[in-house]
Amino acid sequence: MNRLSRYLPILQWGRTYDGTMLTSDFLAAVIVTTMLIPQSLAYAMLAGLPAEVGLYASIFPLVAYALFGTSRTLAIGPVAVVSLMSASSISEVAAQGTASYVEGALVLALLSGFILLAMGLFRLGFLANFLSHPVISGFITAAALLISAGQIGHIMGVKGRGDTLPEIVYALAIQLGNVNPVTFAVGSLVLISLYASRKGLKPMLVMARMPARPAEIISRAAPLVTVAATTLLATVFDLGAHGVALVGTIPAGLPSLGFPHISLDLIATLAMPACLISVVGFVESVSVAQTLAAKRRQRVDPDQELIGLGAANVAAGLSAGYPVTGGLARSVVNFEAGAATPLAGAFTAVGIAVAAMYLTPLLSNLPRATLAATIIVAVLSLVDFAAMRRVFLYSRSDFAAMAATLVVTLGRGVELGIVAGVLLSLLLHLYRTSRPHMAVVGQVRNTEHYRNVDRHSVATWPEILSVRVDESLYFANSRYLEDQIAEMVTNRPAVKHVVLMCSAVNAIDASALESLDEVGRRLTESGIGFYLSEVKGPVMDRLKGTEFLSSLNGKVFLSQHEAIQTLTKLEYEPSP
Repeated sequence: MNRLSRYLPILQWGRTYDGTMLTSDFLAAVIVTTMLIPQSLAYAMLAGLPAEVGLYASIFPLVAYALFGTSRTLAIGPVAVVSLMSASSISEVAAQGTASYVEGALVLALLSGFILLAMGLFRLGFLANFLSHPVISGFITAAALLISAGQIGHIMGVKGRGDTLPEIVYALAIQLGNVNPVTFAVGSLVLISLYASRKGLKPMLVMARMPARPAEIISRAAPLVTVAATTLLATVFDLGAHGVALVGTIPAGLPSLGFPHISLDLIATLAMPACLISVVGFVESVSVAQTLAAKRRQRVDPDQELIGLGAANVAAGLSAGYPVTGGLARSVVNFEAGAATPLAGAFTAVGIAVAAMYLTPLLSNLPRATLAATIIVAVLSLVDFAAMRRVFLYSRSDFAAMAATLVVTLGRGVELGIVAGVLLSLLLHLYRTSRPHMAVVGQVRNTEHYRNVDRHSVATWPEILSVRVDESLYFANSRYLEDQIAEMVTNRPAVKHVVLMCSAVNAIDASALESLDEVGRRLTESGIGFYLSEVKGPVMDRLKGTEFLSSLNGKVFLSQHEAIQTLTKLEYEPSP
């Protein structure tokens, strides 16, 4: 039973489910549903898919996550960044508006789901660590700018398509003379109203002495209100006859279930994009889930989250949806609304299903400019230039990876952008660790502490060279270690003992072990003793299984202080 509950977390929290939790989940679902309906429609348009696909992706995937996910408050569904990545990927295999394009979306969701499930079953959640926070931040900022720029065409009533920012800007620039004034008026008014409601509606209502929670609900419902209002305006004034692009007929009913047509060529083309979507979606989801869980002292299992997200995406692929993941804004709303368990997501799915069955005929006159404005307001909150400044001031190398991700994403597309960021991060990490910080250390007087001679007033002995290396030793820095020790010994002709302080060394690989052997051999030939100190237990366990310790002309000391006491034997007077 315990093993089964590991893969079905619902068996854990379901045992204590009560009426209070039911009420909390239901109220949270009502709030999230009002937010998710316009977002689902908008993000489907962003992905280049029919509007109803966004609704379909918000039904069965939410139920699947409720069964397998560990976060009590993560809200699953279509999100802006994954929608953009999906559009970029599927465009490689089919044209928007075709049946093949929709089929590509289903296959992409299935591939993403199976990849996530495999990662979860093999406990590979750590692979997401290769996406550093600066890379993710740079990618999301660039994606938000791309998304916003891509929606301006809908606001203007012109075609402004493109996969990169230069392409989009050029497409918009050559069509400035074709702007539809009615569409522009509708889009601009919705944009202004949504921005104003996001920034000032809740404070205004609170100042009018409305309780904070109702004020929050009303402000979050603003997109749904604009959808209803602009649909009504389009119907009454026949805006479609004035050139305003409308959503058109949305089929009523639930999605049909079944496998899409899958070919090996399609799998080969979409496999890499599916991997990127899986990893980016997982990183975004698990970061939000862990942040919210910490506020309630709850726990999120990253490997089980992979299974939960994988199940959600498989459900999307089998129910006419497209790739989904956890959304930041919706999850925060779900959390603040009091969601107690993942069942809130299942209740949200019921609300979306009701909307898909009974409300879609009312949305045929919804202006596309309204959905474009909804997307722009939603994604602009993801743009974080302040983070770039903070990273620049703290780490130039991290900023380089962040800036490269942003620039390549804007200039060459989303897939190349994130790949460039990951590769540059890894290269910079290899470069940094290939030249580890090495410090000559001395004794802080009247203590057993040893610190860098260049930073502290410490005691040293001319016959003893104490070197601390502040990095694990591996193939990329092993030669550097050899060269640095050789140079230090050459510059100190009085040295008779070299002590390598290993307090910061968490691992020594085979290449580094060879280098330590070489260092010991050279020092022995020069009549100099070679010693190690403060070697960590796991590192020492591995060294004991080698010939290195037997060939060492010195010994391994438990502490640096023991090494100095043994080597000096009170024969030398410390010099300041």
